Amino acid sequence: MPPSLRKPLAALSLLALLAGCQTTPTAELRGTGDLGVVVERATGSLAVVDTSERRILERVEGLGDLSHASVKFSRDARHAFVFGRDGGLSRVDLLTGEITHRVIQSGNSIGGAVSQDGSLVAVANYEPGGVKIFDSESLKEVADIPATWVDDSGEQQRSKVVGLVDAPGNRFVYSLFEAGEIHLVDMHGDTPEVTRFTDIGKQPYDALIGPSGRYYIAGLFGEDGLALLDLWHPEQGVRRILPDYGRGEERLPVYKMPHLEGWTLAGDEAWLPAVGRHEVLVADGDDWTLVDRIPVHGQPIFVMRRPDERQVWVNFAHPDNDVVQVIDTESREVVATLAPGEAVLHMEFTPKGEHAWVSARDSDRVVVYDTHTLEEVARLDSESPSGIFFTDRAHRIGL
Repeated sequence: MPPSLRKPLAALSLLALLAGCQTTPTAELRGTGDLGVVVERATGSLAVVDTSERRILERVEGLGDLSHASVKFSRDARHAFVFGRDGGLSRVDLLTGEITHRVIQSGNSIGGAVSQDGSLVAVANYEPGGVKIFDSESLKEVADIPATWVDDSGEQQRSKVVGLVDAPGNRFVYSLFEAGEIHLVDMHGDTPEVTRFTDIGKQPYDALIGPSGRYYIAGLFGEDGLALLDLWHPEQGVRRILPDYGRGEERLPVYKMPHLEGWTLAGDEAWLPAVGRHEVLVADGDDWTLVDRIPVHGQPIFVMRRPDERQVWVNFAHPDNDVVQVIDTESREVVATLAPGEAVLHMEFTPKGEHAWVSARDSDRVVVYDTHTLEEVARLDSESPSGIFFTDRAHRIGL
C-alpha cells in the first residue's frame, strides 16, 4: 500500500471503531457514597435509593423474610449485607442491583455486623442460638459459635443472641437473652477466642457500642438499668449503670422493644430510650449517671441524633407510632412533633444531617424532611417500608 494512503485509511478505521463504541450502551458510572437502601418487608425486597436526588434507583427482589431485617455495608460501601428473619444472609451489589451470594445459615436470625477490616460478617441467631461468622467476599462459613449456658437445673441450653456489634481489633460483642451474659469474640487468629461475662442482669434485649468503640452497653428487659462493658479494660468486668431510673414506678406495657442501636451520644451525654416508660433518658457519658428524664409522646423505640448533635429524633411503639418527635439537645425540650404517616418504623439521617428519611410502613411511603426547617421535602412510594440504611454506616463503628 502506498504510504500516501496509509494515514487516511487509519483515520477512517479509527472513526469506524469509535462509531461502533458509541452504539454500544454503557453502564452509568456512579459512586456509592450517597446510596442507601430501604427494606420493603412485605415484598422481600430492597429499594436502592440515591440520597442526593432523593429517589429510588431500582429494587432488588428475592431476599426472603424481611420482617425484622437489618443491613450492613462492605468496607468499600458497594455491597449491602442483608440479614433476614428467616436466617438468610444475602450480599447485594448496589451498583448492579444483583444478589451476588445468598445462604440460609439458621432458622431465625436478628441482625449482624461487619468486622473492622471488612473481611468478616457475623450473624446473630435466635434459632439455634449462637453466632456464625462468614467470609465477606464468598459468604463461606468461617466459624460457628453456639450461645450455650447452664440453667438453674444444671442443664445446658442455647440462648437467643441479641445486640451483636463490631468492635475495634476485629472483635465482635453480643448478649445472650436467656442467659444474662455478654460474650466478646476476638477474631484475630485462625479460631475465635471467646470471653464470657456472666450475671450481667436479667434478659438483655439489645445493645449499643459508642462511636469510639470503647463502651458496649446492653439494655435489660427483666429489670431497670443497663449493663456496661469497657472494652479498653474488659478485665474489670461488667458493671451496672442507671439502675434506679424507674425505682418505685409501675412499668407501662411494652408493645415493642426499644432499639439501642439507634442510641445517641450528643456531646458528653448519652440519650437512650427508657423501657416501659414514656421517657428519653439522658446520662453523663463519663460516669454514666442519670442526668435527666425527658417526657415524650410514647414508648421510645429509636432515639437518634442528627450528625451535628443539635437534635435528637424519636419514634415510638404501638399505639403511638404515627409520629416522630424532635428534641433540642441544648434545651432538652421537644421542639416539633411530625406526622409522617401510620406505623413509623425507622429513621435515618443523610451523612451530614441536612435531611432525615422516615419510613411509614402502613402508609406505604418514605418521607424526607429538611432537618433545619422541619418541612417535608420529598415523598417516595414504597410498599411496607421498614429499615432505612445509608452507606456512610460502612465507616462507623457499630453501625
